[in-house]
Amino acid sequence: AGRDATRAFASGDFTPAGLVDNVSGLSPSELLSIHSWLSFYSHNYDPVGKLVGRFYDENGAPTEALREAEAAIEEALKFQAENEQKKQQFPPCNSEWSSAKGTRFWCSKESGGVQRDWAGVPRQLHRPGSPGSVCVCVRSSGPPWGQPHSSQHSDRGDLDNPELRQYQGCHPLAQQCVLRG
Repeated sequence: AGRDATRAFASGDFTPAGLVDNVSGLSPSELLSIHSWLSFYSHNYDPVGKLVGRFYDENGAPTEALREAEAAIEEALKFQAENEQKKQQFPPCNSEWSSAKGTRFWCSKESGGVQRDWAGVPRQLHRPGSPGSVCVCVRSSGPPWGQPHSSQHSDRGDLDNPELRQYQGCHPLAQQCVLRG
């Protein structure tokens, strides 16, 4: 009681070292965890006061540290929304591996937990600044993501996106791909 443990709600560290109010350096997902806890408490409990410290001064007024934390949470929320939009455009592939068959990637209308009216084809997605690639399902017909239906596009969906690479040895329009080795 009477101690701000904001960081512990993100880190899960409820030892004396983790029970602190400093949220600087937290990742976007940790900031979203704090946001989730704040939402939970504000919807389920009535506030009875404010704790004087990093986030509120002795008059109960918000401090610059609170404004900075709120701004960081807003950035994390924007990052989450952008990632959700990217997941809608490029849902993760289904995959399985066995020593006998190798790795199989495939796309369905529910792969990656994203329900949609198209299955897509597996591709490697390379994001600038990110190491490696991930398998995503890509629309292979219609206009590119975010463009209206018109005769101005090539009717290849997002296949021409420069961040995508085709899996070697797989048919360009196959909904599944098996990589041996």
